[in-house]
Amino acid sequence: MIKVTNLNQSFGKKMVLDSITIEIGNNEICALVGRNGAGKSTFINSLLGLLPVKQGTIEINGIEVTKKNQVWKKTIAYLPEKFMLYPMLTGLENLTFFAEAVFKKANLGRMEQVLKSVSLWDDRDVQVKSYSKGMLQRLGLAITLYQDSGILILDEPTSGIDPMGRKEILDVLGSLNDKTILLSSHHLDEIRQVCTHVAYLNNGKMEKYTVDEFLQTHNLGGIDA
Repeated sequence: MIKVTNLNQSFGKKMVLDSITIEIGNNEICALVGRNGAGKSTFINSLLGLLPVKQGTIEINGIEVTKKNQVWKKTIAYLPEKFMLYPMLTGLENLTFFAEAVFKKANLGRMEQVLKSVSLWDDRDVQVKSYSKGMLQRLGLAITLYQDSGILILDEPTSGIDPMGRKEILDVLGSLNDKTILLSSHHLDEIRQVCTHVAYLNNGKMEKYTVDEFLQTHNLGGIDA
């Protein structure tokens, strides 16, 4: 569970996040939605401890996010919009590198499992410089899933991917029934397809809806974007 209470973040005189209070429950897939510049990145960076909390509290599975307490990091994994991979290494070698960076020794069985889950096992020995953008995103997702964290934060995981690539990513996300996911997205169709809730950020404030409530409240029921 992610629990945020009275979170304030500002840059100079500009209040970016204004008294944000929200809970994202276990096994929910919550879309983080807002216009460009609304503060979505600030919110994500706050959750990840990359941006110090100025006021308020953030708890990850009941553990407060602070510099002194690093235990919460074991329960959360993050996939940035642009995942930096090593183009001359194969998919399996990239996964091995990142797995060993966290766990010192990679588990081949676990690597096979996550690569199969994103349909990349057959391409594991191909250099990633030959991967399509969709394959690169799926590899990034596999690296994120390897850690087997209960909470995933995904920043625009389908950005710039063709329709087939988007479908492949969404199919994987839809299969993660045991994960709590915060998914930053601009696409209403993928929000409808995989999300249970929407966290809408506007003018520094955040409101949480079910997907149907969000579409009805904002008159988006008939719009595909």
